[in-house]
Amino acid sequence: MTKVKKTILLAFLFCIYCLSSNAQFVSEKKGQNDFSIADAVIYVDLNDDAVVQKAALLLQQDIEMVTGKKPTLINTITARNQPVIIIGSVEKSSTIQQLVKIKKLNISTIKNKWEAYQVQTIKKPFEGIENALVIAGSDRRGTAFGVFELSKQMGVSPWYWWADVPVKKHTLYVKSNTLFTDAPKVKYRGIFINDEAPALSNWSREKFGGFNNKFYSKVFELMLRLKSNYIWPAMWGNAFYDDDSLNIKIAEEYGIVIGTSHHEPLMRAHDEWKRYGKGNWNYDSNAVRLKEFWRAGMQRATNEKIVSVGMRGDGDEPMSRETATTLLERIVKDQREIIADVTGKPAAATPQLWALYKEVQDYYDKGMRVPDDVTLLLCDDNWGNIRKLPKLDEKPRKGGYGIYYHFDYVGGPRNYKWLNTNPIARVWEQMHLAWEYKARQIWIVNVGDIKPMEFPISFFLDYAWNPEKIGAGDLQKYTEQWSAAQFGNQFAKEIADIISKYTKYNGRRKPELLDAQTYSIANYNEAQTVTDDYNDLLVRAEKINAALPARYKDAFFQLVLHPVKACANLQQLYTTVALNRRAIFYKQANANTLADKAKQLYKNDSLISAEYHTIANGKWNHMMDQTHIGYTNWQQPERQKMPAVQYIPTDSVLKENNEITGRSKTAQPLVPANLRGNIFYEKDGYVSIEANHFTKAVNNNGITWKVLPDHGRTGAAVIAYPVTADAQQPGANAPHLQYEWYSYDSGAMQLQAYFSPTLNFHNTVTGLQYAVSVDDEKPQIVSINKDDNNARIWERWVANNIIIKTTPHTLLKPGKHTVKYWMVNPGVVLQKMVLDFGGVKPSYLGPPETKIN
Repeated sequence: MTKVKKTILLAFLFCIYCLSSNAQFVSEKKGQNDFSIADAVIYVDLNDDAVVQKAALLLQQDIEMVTGKKPTLINTITARNQPVIIIGSVEKSSTIQQLVKIKKLNISTIKNKWEAYQVQTIKKPFEGIENALVIAGSDRRGTAFGVFELSKQMGVSPWYWWADVPVKKHTLYVKSNTLFTDAPKVKYRGIFINDEAPALSNWSREKFGGFNNKFYSKVFELMLRLKSNYIWPAMWGNAFYDDDSLNIKIAEEYGIVIGTSHHEPLMRAHDEWKRYGKGNWNYDSNAVRLKEFWRAGMQRATNEKIVSVGMRGDGDEPMSRETATTLLERIVKDQREIIADVTGKPAAATPQLWALYKEVQDYYDKGMRVPDDVTLLLCDDNWGNIRKLPKLDEKPRKGGYGIYYHFDYVGGPRNYKWLNTNPIARVWEQMHLAWEYKARQIWIVNVGDIKPMEFPISFFLDYAWNPEKIGAGDLQKYTEQWSAAQFGNQFAKEIADIISKYTKYNGRRKPELLDAQTYSIANYNEAQTVTDDYNDLLVRAEKINAALPARYKDAFFQLVLHPVKACANLQQLYTTVALNRRAIFYKQANANTLADKAKQLYKNDSLISAEYHTIANGKWNHMMDQTHIGYTNWQQPERQKMPAVQYIPTDSVLKENNEITGRSKTAQPLVPANLRGNIFYEKDGYVSIEANHFTKAVNNNGITWKVLPDHGRTGAAVIAYPVTADAQQPGANAPHLQYEWYSYDSGAMQLQAYFSPTLNFHNTVTGLQYAVSVDDEKPQIVSINKDDNNARIWERWVANNIIIKTTPHTLLKPGKHTVKYWMVNPGVVLQKMVLDFGGVKPSYLGPPETKIN
């Protein structure tokens, strides 16, 4: 058998093995031949890797938390009347190797694979031992991941420390005949601690004395429990290697791969140039000192790492406009010579990345290239929209492609750092694109302060582990399972819905971008509708909080109640300010009452933060230090500032009138009886339809339509699949969606199509396109993003989290009509359509859906 055929066969067997595996191998009910975890001892070979030893110790702790009984940790296998949990790597555990030798353990499906593990029960593995659960890893991290899969199945949340998720005490059993194997799909799956001042920096200083080995021990444990292997450490005024000499030791003990951010070459933190650098951060004029600086970084970083190459301006600023591609190519060449010289190996033997961040992508687009073994780290636009993806017909790279993504950002059009504003539906949609377009080597996400990004971090890393396991239709189930893992099954479905809704509402527009004008108090009572949405969530969250056992309350506050409470209060503040301003204009009697209410809501904001800082006996003090009210430009204000309100003398009041909206309301028109049912109709001069409420989906040419639940500002979204499909010519039976609706008018109208702000990720002249037609019209082809390189247009897209495109149409007569929405390019995400006969006035969300049943 050839080597290639053997590799294909092993891969096939591995897939079959995984499919036939018993994924759930821990149970609360005892079956025949099952054994109690509380009765077990834990074995680990003393010669095994440090992270394997660490995982065994943490498993010992976890079993004690779950069962109340601390298992014995042993290092030699001897006869005993107890089951044994055997932990070991294929590489270094003599016991795992012996089990393979005596044919008790078959590791062919994990051997030589990256971070794979196998969990298996073995009857009579050795003389004098009746039962064993064997956790074997293909390498050191694979072993640890297998251990933490057991912990997770026992009910120990990865967030047990970082979010105070309680561990339920109960009796658990290992199922007999267990055989479970798993391995990651994305090779490096990581987090970037960034923008960590003031919250995380103040907190870490108070609790640990700074970003030292004690702090990173907690971070690295969390990462292993989340099956993550890669980090860019905190870098705002911090330097991982320089701040604490034990940081590198802790990284090795936990088996974590260390990197530096996209603008910190050769393992040197940017702040170290401030500390030790001499001269300008300029390779043209200061190459000798820069090379010395970088060489010292490589000499110091003896741990497992991915080395960033290339160069940006000082302090993550753009390089000068005069910077030439040839200079950057020379920089990378010189850096690789340093890597080879320090390591004594060819540069290609050390993993490297080149981040195509901001203007660096322009250099790539203009022809700059780096050696094939360097991973090209593609980036989003800092707002969750991927800027570039490899084309399907591009020649594969040895180093492959990766993605640098953001849950947090400091920069234009506005910082967003305070709370989680990342609906996982959008994260899934963009990272699914990355996966399908073969960007699979590195996935790293900017998580800011870690807290309060617990939920999207979990999702990002779970999805990176296996993107083929979670589909668009699985997102709510994923959220429910995550909620159950933190709070038990009783309220999991309700909690999941609250999490999905609050992230959806926050994702419409970042809290830092909100003001009294964001939502209209004139059109459709939009501001009050949004305020009511948040307040309804708060009522639901408070109800669950009252019903939860006391042990869950700290975790529930952090993960659910606090973000809902804080955002509901913030939105009510801005709505109240808007109502005050209207009352001042109309000299309404309630103007002063509204001003007082706004001031109280502003005060409540700080009280809610203070409440966060006092939970768990002050464990999370400072975590809500981030300012979020009072922005005047992209940068955060030093202090919060109350939005301006006004008072009027009582003798100036004309009348009390809470119904002034600036818009007349018309009665609901009558729809002919023969057209009643699930139909959309014209009201106030418009017809508004959510994307997922199509009348008919036409699938053809291997293309189908899928709904992305909770993806979008108001409803669900739709997208054509697969996202790698060829472009389609609209017309006839080409893939399209049909929407039936009824009009009372004829003549000119406009169709406004609302899209997620997907970027022109293949940098084509036309951008991503769709087509639309009304009745028997010829489809009009429209680009959603060919102008995404226009900074002002892009800022509007990301600030509003929407792209709106308008096409003109003419209705020949009133009555029943059909809009056809045609797929042209894949990757376009439709959220909503509004047919406008001149009745729609500008508003943020657009008119509410006009469906009659």
